[in-house]
Amino acid sequence: MWIPYAVCGVLGLVWGRFLNVCIARLPKRESIVVPRSHCPRCGHPIRWFDNVPVASYVVLAGRCRDCGARISPIYPAVELLTAGIWLAGFARYGLSPEFIKVTVFSMLALIIVFTDVLERTVPHAVTIFGMATGACFSLLVPMDSRPLGWILGRLGYFPGAIALSVFAGIVGALIGGGLFYVVGEVFYLASGRQKEYLGFGDVMLMLMVGFYLGPPLTLMTVLLGSLGGTLFALPLTIASSRFRNYQWPYATFLGIAAIYTSLWGAALLNAYLRWAGFA
Repeated sequence: MWIPYAVCGVLGLVWGRFLNVCIARLPKRESIVVPRSHCPRCGHPIRWFDNVPVASYVVLAGRCRDCGARISPIYPAVELLTAGIWLAGFARYGLSPEFIKVTVFSMLALIIVFTDVLERTVPHAVTIFGMATGACFSLLVPMDSRPLGWILGRLGYFPGAIALSVFAGIVGALIGGGLFYVVGEVFYLASGRQKEYLGFGDVMLMLMVGFYLGPPLTLMTVLLGSLGGTLFALPLTIASSRFRNYQWPYATFLGIAAIYTSLWGAALLNAYLRWAGFA
C-alpha cells in the first residue's frame, strides 16, 4: 500500500521544516518556539501559505515575498532529506518502536550535520537530549550488544535482555565518546595546537551515537565517518591550497555515517561477519 509511505513522506517534510528552525536557531542559542518563523533579512513573519515545506520554496522561486532576499536551498534540502529518513525508516522497520527510534535519532543527527557544516558547532541541546532519549529507547528497543553478551557470559554473568540492552548503550557511549576524548587529548598534547581542534562537540555527538547504537555500530560510525571524511577532504586538500588549513566539519561526516549506520549498519555488519566466516 502506498498510503502509509505517503503519510510518512508528508510527516517527514513537516518535521524537516521544524529541523530547519533548529538548525538556524540552536547555534545562536535562540528559542525554537518563539518568535514565529520570519525572514532573517527583513524580519517579516512568514505567512502560513509561504511556510509549506518544499512547495513554498518552489512557488516563491527561492525568494522572500516581502523583500526579495534569496532563501537558502538548504531549507528544502533538509525537508527532503528528513522525508527520505522517514521513508527509509518505515521501509526498513515498518510501524514499530524501531522505526520511531531510528527516525528520532536520524533527525537529531541531521541537525548536527548541518549545524556543523554551516556554523562549525554541535549544539549541546541536541546531544544531551539525544543521550537522554537514547537511554530511554534502550529500555524499549533491544540494543545490538555484540560482543558484550558473549564476554559477560564467559565471566559468568547472564543479564536479562533489558539490562543487557541498557549496558550496551552505556558501553557504546563510553567507547564512542571516550575514544574521541582520548584522541583529542593526545592530539593536543602532541601538537600543542588548540584543544578545540577536535572539538568537545564531537565527543558529545559520539556519546549520543553510543547510547542509540551500542558498541559495534558506534565503532562502525567512527570507521565510516572517518573514511568518508578522508575520501572527501583529501583530494580537495591535495588539489587546492585554499583547503590546506581548512577546518573540515568532522561532525558532519560522523552524522552522515550515523544516519546510514542506524538504518543499514546491522545488515552491513552481518554481511561482513558472514564474509569473514564469523557468522
